[in-house]
Amino acid sequence: MAIGRVVAPEILDGLPADDPRALRARRDLRTINAFMGNHFWVKHALRRAMRRYERPDTAGGPRFLEIGAGDGRLCRKVSSWFPGATVTGFDLSSRPPRLPESILWKQGNLFEHLPNSVGEVLLGVMILHHFPTETLMELGRMLSKCRVLCFCEPWRVRFAHFLGLLMRPLCGEVTRHDLPVSIDAGFVSGELRRLLGLERWHGEESVDWRGSLRLLAWRG
Repeated sequence: MAIGRVVAPEILDGLPADDPRALRARRDLRTINAFMGNHFWVKHALRRAMRRYERPDTAGGPRFLEIGAGDGRLCRKVSSWFPGATVTGFDLSSRPPRLPESILWKQGNLFEHLPNSVGEVLLGVMILHHFPTETLMELGRMLSKCRVLCFCEPWRVRFAHFLGLLMRPLCGEVTRHDLPVSIDAGFVSGELRRLLGLERWHGEESVDWRGSLRLLAWRG
């Protein structure tokens, strides 16, 4: 296990979306997220946050922004969990096929799109570990319009690497490389809040034994 964060290239990030190895890796990621219970936690964390924090203008539903939206699976789920919500996905990849028209999509550089996007809730699953320290600090400076943050990231501990070794026989070659790289780029308790500059935000952070560090933060 890396003592400090080490952000290194992951193979999946450099593959075309239709590459068979990329398709297999995304299937692996869906399996890993299901094992870790990440989407289940996001669902209940967002519902808690929405009960706690209503929009000041009551016209329309809540507005969610998902960074690193990938195949749009979580965008679809958020849209179904919160009927009437506006959901926008951000990703370097193009809009996934058959994504409902009600879900907005912004392809390209997150840091170019985010300042001009409207939304109170920013969420992401297994995306922030791709960002080096300077990029996370830059993202933190762009959160002035947000009221709720919801993130699941790799927990950078030795036991997470042990679980990754157990999963290797079930994974394709890309995931066998990328999984330990992701863990080494993950976070320990308190680290993500510090890097994003959330000292003045309220929040709850937890870790799950399956290897996920979870952060729900909101403005007071």
